[in-house]
Amino acid sequence: MGKKLTSRAEDYSKWYNELVVKADLAENSGVRGCMVIKPYGFAIWEKMQAQLDKMFKETGHENAYFPLFIPKSYLSKEASHVEGFAKECAVVTHYRLKNAEDGSGIVVDEDAKLEEELIVRPTSETIIWDTYRRWIQSYRDLPLLINQWANVVRWEMRTRLFLRTAEFLWQEGHTAHATEKEAMEEAEQMMHVYAEFAEDYMAVPVIKGTKTESERFAGAEETFCIEALMQDGKALQAGTSHFLGQNFAKAFDVKFANKEGKQDHVWATSWGVSTRLMGALIMTHSDDNGLVLPPKLAPIQVVIVPIYKGQEQLDAISEKVNPLVKELRSKGITVKFDSRDTHKPGFKFNEYELKGVPVRLAIGQRDLENGTYEVARRDTLEKQSVAADEVVNKVVSLMDEIQENIHNKALAHRASHITEVESYDEFKKVLEEKGGFVSAHWDGTIATEDKIKEETKATIRCIPIGVKKEAGECMVTGKPSSYRVLFAKAY
Repeated sequence: MGKKLTSRAEDYSKWYNELVVKADLAENSGVRGCMVIKPYGFAIWEKMQAQLDKMFKETGHENAYFPLFIPKSYLSKEASHVEGFAKECAVVTHYRLKNAEDGSGIVVDEDAKLEEELIVRPTSETIIWDTYRRWIQSYRDLPLLINQWANVVRWEMRTRLFLRTAEFLWQEGHTAHATEKEAMEEAEQMMHVYAEFAEDYMAVPVIKGTKTESERFAGAEETFCIEALMQDGKALQAGTSHFLGQNFAKAFDVKFANKEGKQDHVWATSWGVSTRLMGALIMTHSDDNGLVLPPKLAPIQVVIVPIYKGQEQLDAISEKVNPLVKELRSKGITVKFDSRDTHKPGFKFNEYELKGVPVRLAIGQRDLENGTYEVARRDTLEKQSVAADEVVNKVVSLMDEIQENIHNKALAHRASHITEVESYDEFKKVLEEKGGFVSAHWDGTIATEDKIKEETKATIRCIPIGVKKEAGECMVTGKPSSYRVLFAKAY
């Protein structure tokens, strides 16, 4: 199959776009800025969703669903929130169409104007907090730990499949607590949950940290984040968790009677990850031959390709393979036996390499005679002949080996792309020539942050959790600084 991809070295952006389409993950739709997630891409997202959902429920959260449409007046109740999202909102103004009188087609019925415009949700804080006002009366109703799996719309002008689309899939957690301490602990806990998922399942190493004031979520008092580094040296925000204080509770008048019988506003958090994780997965591990998927998230973990001439040979191979398929599945491994007679083995090898299937087994007439399988691993492209009675154990061990190997490779790449600098000139040189995370002193002001962003396009990705105190001088202004922050150009 003509899988020839533009190389990463030649044009990383083009490589990414081609890979998403050629690996059958997603494609652009008839609606500008929106995507169609194809079955193979959606199968990866489903595995992500299933694992995250399990982790949320293990930490006491429940799923619910809230409306897609939000009354415009709700958005204006929390000033910084509406300011943060106003430019990205899709607005519904009418509720009916009609045939044009001149027969030219369908037009909006001007008599069907809504009394109040509806916003297609860019995020659900406002509709959810209006609902929580009815759900919460007493401390006995707290904590309220709710998650929603949904789609949201943010009107993006420059889009890229998975990384930035006008509509995307995500989960959003929204919790209410009796005390500030409980809410802050919740926000931090969810950052750690996201980090565990990224590291252990996506095999993507991340740095945990907090955002600066200018980079926080609109309406948040503190934003926790996990930041990943892509192969091209750009950072990608992989997940965020927000401590919202009492801002939304006050805006929507969500009060509870505490144990002393006094009325108080609840404390809030929100947290979310989206289909951007698909982009992170692709860009962290994949190579010029196609996708490289961690076994824990691969829709197909093992593919078996028969090499045969005629139905008789295929029948003999199938008789050998079918018990193997059952045994592997009994061990929780997803297996595909590709016995299609419409494509040659070479085509299939290329197809599954492009799609990132972690392990490929091939078996032909000679393998049948010798009692062997050819075992190929996607991460290193290494092949070896393995005895049939050892192949199950080999495949099982490869699941862990490949998962660990691609994580370690990504970790080594990140380690070699974190650079400490002292001067602004050195900072700009590293950004242009090397990329990656740049660790530098900053004076803590938004003015300096804005200047750096305007002049270099780099932003402060995070203030790392547990950052060590270290007296220094801001690389731009020379003013005192007590710790380093991480800068990078980002997606």
